[in-house]
Amino acid sequence: MPKLKTHSGTKKRLQQTKTGKIMSRRAGGGHFLEKKSAARKRTYSGVREMVGKNVKSIRRNLGV
Repeated sequence: MPKLKTHSGTKKRLQQTKTGKIMSRRAGGGHFLEKKSAARKRTYSGVREMVGKNVKSIRRNLGV
């Protein structure tokens, strides 16, 4: 069976921690920042853990 290629878009947007968690940035924090409050913009700054049914397909795309 051939080796599976890593999905390039997933590789750029998501990362895996050493403990195996999948981390991503929050959506919507890159544009229209003028009308968003400072508190709302601060929530976009960090990363979050991906949970739920999507994690299995994300791991497959990352080649893990």
